[in-house]
Amino acid sequence: MNDTTWFDWIVAGVPILLVLFLMAGARWSAFRAGVAGWVVTLVLAVWRFGAGVNVVIVSQVRALFLSLFVLYIIWPALLLYFVANEAGAIAAVSDHVAHLTRDRLVQFLLLSWAFASFLQGVTGFGVPTAVVAPLLIELGFSPTAAVVGTTLAHGWAVTFGSVASSFYALLAVTGLPAEMLAPPSAFVLGVACVGCGFVAAHVAEGWRGVWRGVVPVLVIGVAMGAVQYGMAVVGVWNLSAFGGGTAGLLVGSLLASIRPFRGNDDPPEHKPGMSLWLAIAAYIILLIVFTVVVLVPGLQEWLNQVELTVHLPAVRTQRGWEVAAGPARPIHVFGHAGALITLSALLSALLYASRGLYRPGAVGRVARGVWKGGARSTTGILSMVGMAMLLDHSGMTFTLAQGVATLVGPYLPAVAPFIGAIGAFMTGSNTNSNVVFGPLQLQMAQLLDFSVPAILAAQTAGGALGSSLAPAKLIVGGSTAGLAGKEGHVFRAALGYGLLLVGLVAGVAVLMAARP
Repeated sequence: MNDTTWFDWIVAGVPILLVLFLMAGARWSAFRAGVAGWVVTLVLAVWRFGAGVNVVIVSQVRALFLSLFVLYIIWPALLLYFVANEAGAIAAVSDHVAHLTRDRLVQFLLLSWAFASFLQGVTGFGVPTAVVAPLLIELGFSPTAAVVGTTLAHGWAVTFGSVASSFYALLAVTGLPAEMLAPPSAFVLGVACVGCGFVAAHVAEGWRGVWRGVVPVLVIGVAMGAVQYGMAVVGVWNLSAFGGGTAGLLVGSLLASIRPFRGNDDPPEHKPGMSLWLAIAAYIILLIVFTVVVLVPGLQEWLNQVELTVHLPAVRTQRGWEVAAGPARPIHVFGHAGALITLSALLSALLYASRGLYRPGAVGRVARGVWKGGARSTTGILSMVGMAMLLDHSGMTFTLAQGVATLVGPYLPAVAPFIGAIGAFMTGSNTNSNVVFGPLQLQMAQLLDFSVPAILAAQTAGGALGSSLAPAKLIVGGSTAGLAGKEGHVFRAALGYGLLLVGLVAGVAVLMAARP
């Protein structure tokens, strides 16, 4: 495609700009915006880029398998969450955290930062904010502070949260190995973790909170970031955010037992309804299942024997853009993360049921919760991935990369996190941002000779933090905090913090992505 012109650059960017406008300006759902973007992409791919029927079909088959790969994580993750929530485990964990200390700043950090990050490790989609914000309000914090603080504070855990569904998507669309992308992504997000802690402290008590929070933020933040990084390096990246959140809870709990951070000694109003170990049993089971599969020699390979995929032929547009022949994204039925999460959810349900923690109708309530949470994500991912694969197979993503690279040039590392953040803000999902912009960032890094792992780490870190400002997440948090219809006010309160955090990531990316 050597005959590319500036007009091609503009045309290639139209579908993405349309989706961003429909999501932010017109407040369309990800599904509706994705469908509109897909239709426009189809028209432009055929008209301007010479994509034939074979290109369209192959791109959509790849999109289907990629979507199923990601959805096989999302639905089981929701199942695990609702299995624990129905048993009262989530409320019990929050009670234990809230009663560890009477210091309001430490309470805010433990709940909005550590506990929300812990929840993000195995679920997501706005659930941490929806769960934690009401708890903070119950402790006397304002609804706006509860929603803003929680939404921003757990943003660092989004990429490797939801059992790393966003990171899985980045691997899938770029075709790069986890060993290359996980460590730099975890490092950048670890730095962002400390920044998120200071943001939470400022939301809670202003600059007084920042100064009072220096010790707890650094201690808890370093613990969470270091554990996430360590797990990512050794290959357990799909549980690294969960591990980081767990470390934050444990270290924060120990810190809260020290007199300067314990607050006054007034007795709590009520005690948790179950032991802490029983409350977190579902997540302990999840950790054990994943650890066994990773560490037992040959077990992962044995589970991966049953594989779903299809081999697709090479395709070529009339303008010469080629996509090589090869298999669609394989789905390992029994070795996939979704299968392991499902097993963990079933074992957890049996444990909670044996303790008599489920009321009549529990199965129906869990099923409705999973369906309500998963249906919207499913339609959004199907439409967004379909558009992204058509952009890629028609050569439009590469064309757009050429245009942006020409405009950005040596400033790509500083700009990359903001591209990821804009994508996540507009689409409401870091997963969608990685799907749409991951291939674009990869090709820009290659064209400009920057470190590919560093640029993609900046993309997903920016997307993780940008998703905290997404209207969809603010709506979820506002609905449980009594702020329905006031999301604009919440967004304005959160915007400055969000830009500051993405700027922090940009600074780290500039240092990491220097030309070799």
